[in-house]
Amino acid sequence: MEYSYAFLILLLPFLSFLVLGLCGMKMKKPVAGFIGTIMLGSLFAMSLYTAYEYFFVIGRDAATGLYPTVTVFNFTWLKFTELLTFNIGFRLTPISVMMLIVITTVSFMVHIYSFGYMAERDDKYKFEEYEHGFQRFYAYLSLFTMSMLGLVVATNIFQMYMFWELVGVCSYLLIGFYYPKHSAVHASKKAFIVTRFADLFFLIGILFFSYYVGTFNYDMNANPELIGKLASVAAKYSWLLPSALFLMFIGGAGKSAMFPLHIWLPDAMEGPTPVSALIHAATMVVAGVYQVASLFPIWVQYAPNQLHWVAYIAAFTSFYAAAVACCQSDIKRGLAFSTISQIAYMLVALGVSYAVDNHEGGLGYMAGMFHLFTHAMFKALLFLCSGAIIVIIGSNFKQYMGGLHKYMPITNICFLIGCIAISGVWPLAGFFSKDEIVSACFEFSPFMGWFMTLVSGMTAFYMFRLYYVIFWGQSYYELDPENRKKPGEVPFVMWGPLVFLAIVSIFAGWIPFGHFVSATGQSMEIGLQHFEFTSVAWFSLLAAAIGIGLATWMYLPKNNPVPDMLAKKMPRLHKAALNRFYIDDAWQFFTHKIVFGCFSKPIAWFDRHVIDGTFNFMAWSAQEAGETIRPWQSGDVRSYAAWFLTGTVALTLILLCILS
Repeated sequence: MEYSYAFLILLLPFLSFLVLGLCGMKMKKPVAGFIGTIMLGSLFAMSLYTAYEYFFVIGRDAATGLYPTVTVFNFTWLKFTELLTFNIGFRLTPISVMMLIVITTVSFMVHIYSFGYMAERDDKYKFEEYEHGFQRFYAYLSLFTMSMLGLVVATNIFQMYMFWELVGVCSYLLIGFYYPKHSAVHASKKAFIVTRFADLFFLIGILFFSYYVGTFNYDMNANPELIGKLASVAAKYSWLLPSALFLMFIGGAGKSAMFPLHIWLPDAMEGPTPVSALIHAATMVVAGVYQVASLFPIWVQYAPNQLHWVAYIAAFTSFYAAAVACCQSDIKRGLAFSTISQIAYMLVALGVSYAVDNHEGGLGYMAGMFHLFTHAMFKALLFLCSGAIIVIIGSNFKQYMGGLHKYMPITNICFLIGCIAISGVWPLAGFFSKDEIVSACFEFSPFMGWFMTLVSGMTAFYMFRLYYVIFWGQSYYELDPENRKKPGEVPFVMWGPLVFLAIVSIFAGWIPFGHFVSATGQSMEIGLQHFEFTSVAWFSLLAAAIGIGLATWMYLPKNNPVPDMLAKKMPRLHKAALNRFYIDDAWQFFTHKIVFGCFSKPIAWFDRHVIDGTFNFMAWSAQEAGETIRPWQSGDVRSYAAWFLTGTVALTLILLCILS
């Protein structure tokens, strides 16, 4: 049987979670780490082998020219009615195979890296003492990886939703990993509540879709009968599919931190940095992108206008997040807003792919998936580099850094490679995927093309701002070397994954991605011609050069007064950007003053006084009635005789009245 081993891709991380969760505290830390890491190494190898088998051994169908949809297994889990039937399965498509590689690669690197990062104390380097729970951490990582893998190989939309919620639970556990810290607990609750609020819309969309279409399946290649069902529903209810798809997108917008549901992601930085790398690069935040990409054929055919709105929302989000990132002083929060901007880039690409009957119209789809692939590598690299810096410096804030190029040369080079890649500079990976996205945007409309080019330039600026301040700015250590700890390079177990991801970030862009993944399923020559520089490519490079040049002029010279001068000249704008343009405050006002004040308090009053009052009155009435008739059962014969005679007289009088 083809892919008979595939069930292990879900089983192994789940077994790792069970073993480490139940028995981990009885193990020594290295043993628990080795179990989790070996499991992920096995998954990484199986995912690479699966990709090789799928793309090169099975290959494209000779008749259609498409890669097949392979359903490895699909069994009924719960069956209530013919319609209400929940299946669990394992399905391989070009984008699910690509996601297997992305998830297992980043997760494997995170597992290795965490050996050093999560150590309580190293002989040479001082680690934060509260970073305990080594075994618990690896157990959570295994469950997180399994949840995301189950999401991307789902055979139906209900299975996707089930693992979608598991991803949310894992994010809650990992963001709040340092539970003695109030800020970590607050951040985990914030992430859980915001994403659950968005997931409610996802569930409503699923219910609309499944009730009217009559199935939870969404892959028209694997389920040809779905084509007729969708056409029938669209002809009868023209509003249904666009509404259901956009409701599901709201769930994806929550997971992928689109405006205004982005507020949880910057606070998610309270979790361990390896978790940030996993959440921001390969798992939770790309779930929304994957959801839209999976349903893309239905979007294009039945909700193209709503797909455009996805692009508009994402375009605004990318600009907003880039503007906030330009002013952040916390290295991890700066990278968090960068993630929001880059995920929005991917959704813009999907949103402008409004026609799949030709390669030109499907360019955005291919570009969005390509950027998901490349971004996972260099964003994981940047987050793990930031973790290395934080471990050595002991702080997230840039004012405690500076001059680290002399003390952390490997981290310096790796961080620089990540900055160049995300800025879209040739020949690194980010150039090729970003260039394709901007090209798709120009095909959609000139305004969208120029707007995303501007965001690309802003990306280059804020990333090199971070790089110069951290590695070339005034050294915090050198200001007072006698009383401050001298920085040094992290151990091999931490810089090894950095070097691996840096190499991937350099060469990943040269993969002929359009040959493997496209909107139509056919091989796209676009995405293969990396050697040809179009006018769009030159504009993208120019935007990156301007952003890097501006950052170099402002932040490379030590103690340059220009940044402070600009902040003083535009204090309101600077303060607003530093405070995320007060969107968090607006949500706080909305929830506390409007939701709690106008809805929750009246509902609570109604619950206490009307609902509780009604039941309390019923209980009081029953008790009083019991007390009233209690004398009737006193055991006094004279009392019984009196009641008997009284009743007899009363009945006699009633009968006489009736007969007369």
